Amino acid sequence: MTCLHATVRFRVIIDGMEQLRKHRRARGFSLIELLIVIAIILIILAIAVPKLGSARMNANEMAVIREMQTINSMQTQYMSQFQRFATTLAELGPPASGGPGPQAADLIPASLSAGDKDGYTFTMTATPSGYTLNANPKVFNTSGRRTFYTDQNGIIHQNWSAEAANASSPEFK
Repeated sequence: MTCLHATVRFRVIIDGMEQLRKHRRARGFSLIELLIVIAIILIILAIAVPKLGSARMNANEMAVIREMQTINSMQTQYMSQFQRFATTLAELGPPASGGPGPQAADLIPASLSAGDKDGYTFTMTATPSGYTLNANPKVFNTSGRRTFYTDQNGIIHQNWSAEAANASSPEFK
């Protein structure tokens, strides 16, 4: 009888351990499983984050090209209204008070007339034949990888280095 009683006792202990294992499994994940999931997520992020930075720079550069096209168009409009090209971005921007005029024609938004937009710095310079406009990234290889140049001819030039683009730089196509 002792042997039967011992077998029953061991069976009860084994059943209790199996129920405890099942109950523990139903509660959640083990530490190892959680660490594996976190490691997989970190690997995916390590692959994706540089691509996001590159996509952001591409978006900034395309926005800058559109802004330069806008400035070229607004310079044409300014020329038709005031018989000269604007010499500064502020002359194309909105007036501080009062109505538009040659000092502030209200042709481009204030954010662009300030000279800083989309991670780039815009610089307009008057020339004897018209104007030049440069757009350079504030932080090269962070906000942009290219510099841009245009003038009264409306052709946009680009340079794939930190050196400012100029009239002899390759055209943007």
